[in-house]
Amino acid sequence: MKVAATKVENADPKRLRVLEGALKVFLAYGFARTTMDDIARAADMSRPALYLLFRNKSEIYRAIAATMLEDSLVKADRALASQGAFGERLMKMVDDCLIAMMRMIAASPHGAEIVEMKGSLAGDLAADWRHRLAARLTLAIDEEAARNGAGLQSSGVSAKALADMLLDGLQGMKARTPDPDCQRRGAQALVAIVEIVLGLSGTAHRS
Repeated sequence: MKVAATKVENADPKRLRVLEGALKVFLAYGFARTTMDDIARAADMSRPALYLLFRNKSEIYRAIAATMLEDSLVKADRALASQGAFGERLMKMVDDCLIAMMRMIAASPHGAEIVEMKGSLAGDLAADWRHRLAARLTLAIDEEAARNGAGLQSSGVSAKALADMLLDGLQGMKARTPDPDCQRRGAQALVAIVEIVLGLSGTAHRS
């Protein structure tokens, strides 16, 4: 199980090894039951060496969250810039940036606890990530509307509103069901709405 390296983590292989090991034990035992000894063993280092890198497991959790969220933004950029119809690119972004993370978490018996900890330990990171992802989506929708000649202003729906609708809808589905397949089907419906507003032929349902 890999944690993609950000520029910061990539500069220190030991830190990255800790994050990969910690993610494994968090998923296996849950956050509450995991100890720094567990993480040190998973990272193949001594406990004193681990404390030289991180003060506690909460700090490690935040580092994992920051690294994974940053990686998801890189994947979002890649998906939105890829070839294909706009709906297909949106669904690729959803799959690569969001659903993939949810599948990994849903496969753990402690997934609910790990997600719940995000609010108390990494809520600020998640809020910043959401803001940055919404900005990317807004730009992509604006560019597609201009390319397609869709008059968003005359329809009273802005690109930002469509981006927020998509992300808020996905967040709501995550709260309603932990099943990534159900979340993906809901995402397809939301992407289809974006396509309709932009006057595009639906492609999301065929992805």
